[in-house]
Amino acid sequence: MFIYYGIAAIIVILDQWTKWLVVQQMEIGERVSIVEPYIALLSHRNKGAAWGMLEGQMWLFYIVTAAVVVGILYYFHTHGKDQPLLKVSLMVLLGGAVGNFIDRLLRGEVVDFVDILIPVVNYDFPIFNVADAALTIGVIMMIIYILFEEKLQKK
Repeated sequence: MFIYYGIAAIIVILDQWTKWLVVQQMEIGERVSIVEPYIALLSHRNKGAAWGMLEGQMWLFYIVTAAVVVGILYYFHTHGKDQPLLKVSLMVLLGGAVGNFIDRLLRGEVVDFVDILIPVVNYDFPIFNVADAALTIGVIMMIIYILFEEKLQKK
């Protein structure tokens, strides 16, 4: 069981370390190209949720995050038995939720820094961070688990 909590811990540590590096090494708005013009580091702060929605509603984020964390832990301990994909997806979600929660609690905003341009549709994807990526990956893993749960149960 501790290995699963280790997944969440690694995500939180990586998330907070990368955010710390951005805060220490870059000015807000500073951009460092990785693969011009498609991938860059861009120091940005977000006081809301995804795409800046609900900006300034920190009390709501505290409540929602606390509920999400409790829900994740509940499902991990009640439904995760003999379900490694479910356990991993829940811990990836937990790491992402806690990573952004730490930012909101300590900084009053979330540090974002990954800027990606999708050339096929010329879409500048919203700037994100490691915690955001973990949340997205965790949701994708959860969808895979739900879609294939019956097949996984038979194996």
